Amino acid sequence: MPEGDTVFRTARRLDEALAGGEVTRFDLRVPRYATLDLTGQRVQGVVPRGKHLLLRIGESTLHSHLRMDGAWFVYRPGEKWRHPAFKVRAIVGTAEREAVGVDIADIEVVATRDEDDLVGYLGPDPLAADWDPIEAARRLGADTRAIHVALLDQRNVAGFGNEYAAELLFLRGILPTTPTPEVDVAALLDLGVRTIRANRDRRNRTFTGINRPGQATWVYGRAGRPCRRCGTLIRRGELGADPTRERITFWCPRCQR
Repeated sequence: MPEGDTVFRTARRLDEALAGGEVTRFDLRVPRYATLDLTGQRVQGVVPRGKHLLLRIGESTLHSHLRMDGAWFVYRPGEKWRHPAFKVRAIVGTAEREAVGVDIADIEVVATRDEDDLVGYLGPDPLAADWDPIEAARRLGADTRAIHVALLDQRNVAGFGNEYAAELLFLRGILPTTPTPEVDVAALLDLGVRTIRANRDRRNRTFTGINRPGQATWVYGRAGRPCRRCGTLIRRGELGADPTRERITFWCPRCQR
C-alpha cells in the first residue's frame, strides 16, 4: 500500500532517472491533459510531499497521487512494459529513461509557483527536510476525534496511512478509538518518525523488525490471528471521519487499552 515511505522511494527513483534530462516524450492519458505537451523542456527534479509526487518540468509541475493501487515504473526507451498499456495514465521520457505511471488516480498539472494550491494544506512531513515536530504535535493534539482518524488526516501530519496508524497505535498500546486529547501525541509522532524513516530505504516495510512475508506487522491485516505479544485474537473494525471515509482498523484488545 503506497504510504509516505513508498512515495519517498518513488520520488527518489524518478529523480535519479529523469532529473536534468530533456523531455522527449510526454503523454498524459487523461482527458483534461490529453493535448498537453511538455517535450523539449528540462526535468528540474521530483519531490515527495506526504503521499503526493511533484514532478517538476520546466516551469510546470506534474502532480500525482498513488492512492491505493498507483505506481510509477522506470524503463529504458523501447523496453517492454511489465503491465497492460490500458492501465497507463502518464508517460514522461528522456533520451535515457522513461517514467510510466500506472493506475494513477489523481493527475494535475500546474505552474510550479502554484504547487501550494495542491499540497499547501498538508501538515508537516516526517520525511521532509523541513519536518517540524512541534507543529505536527500541535496540529494532531488539537484534533478531538479518535486518534486513528486524526493520525490519518493529512492536514495534521503528511505521510501516515492506515497501515502506519494501526501499527503505531499497537506499539504505543493505544486503542484506535481513544480520543486524541488523551494521547501523548509527541511520543506517538516520535515513534512514527523513527519508524517511517527506517522504512524509507527498505524495499518492503516492516514494523516487527522481521522482513519476511507474513511477519512484518503486529496487527495490520491480522484480524482473527493471535497477537504476537500476548496471544489474544486481533480484532478488526471500521472507523472514519464520516461513513464515506471509514477505514479498517486492527488492534489487540489486551495490549491496547
